[in-house]
Amino acid sequence: MPSAPVIDPPALVAKFEELAALRGFHIERFGEIAGCPLTALTKPATEPAPHIYLSAGIHGDEPAPPLALFRMFERGFFDLRARWFLCPMLNPAGFLRSTRENAHGIDLNRDYRLARSAEIVAHIRWLQSQPTFDLALCLHEDWEAKGTYLYELNPRNHPSLAEAIIVSIGKSHPIDLSELIDGRPASGGIIRPDHDPTKREAWPEAIYLRAHHTPLGYTIETPSGFPLEDRVNAHCIAIETAVELYMDSLVSKRV
Repeated sequence: MPSAPVIDPPALVAKFEELAALRGFHIERFGEIAGCPLTALTKPATEPAPHIYLSAGIHGDEPAPPLALFRMFERGFFDLRARWFLCPMLNPAGFLRSTRENAHGIDLNRDYRLARSAEIVAHIRWLQSQPTFDLALCLHEDWEAKGTYLYELNPRNHPSLAEAIIVSIGKSHPIDLSELIDGRPASGGIIRPDHDPTKREAWPEAIYLRAHHTPLGYTIETPSGFPLEDRVNAHCIAIETAVELYMDSLVSKRV
């Protein structure tokens, strides 16, 4: 029997949209599931700027990611230095049921190649109408993790942000230093999987983004067994560090 939901999806999305309207974001509802809109929030920059994408809420038993994204939104982090693309709640039915999967038992984060679910069909349709992203961050949790870790997809060998993200999180939160995480070799809390999409039968969002939308992607995983506030804070640190480092790298290129 699932536990009581930690998040009320319609209420949280309504808060996102309310803040978005006040802060000059464009609100686009690209679908509706279980009475909750699938919402994308975008904000153009005042001059040419990098395109940065963030997503959360694809697994209904992982509350820290959408809560962290909302906290950063409240803080005004998503300002005019970049063009932002935010998808804060991709699996509202899962959150209503406190399950990883949607209402039909589909793991949405394995559905981006065949796209059987209404959620992912709608999300892909929205993504296909967007420009290329320079940086993509997908926020997740892992019930088996001993600490926070991340995946890096960097097929063009851009300057890596992975080590610095892990160092920043590690100043206040445990890092999973296992040599094998989720069945994959890891080093210092970093997994760099084979990024060739053709070798995957079931695509997670990060692989779909790598195949079609971005040359640089990070999936942040916090440990579900830790206190919720700690996990939210770890995600906030990861978002802030990744964005700040990426922006700094652009400045360095101009000098």
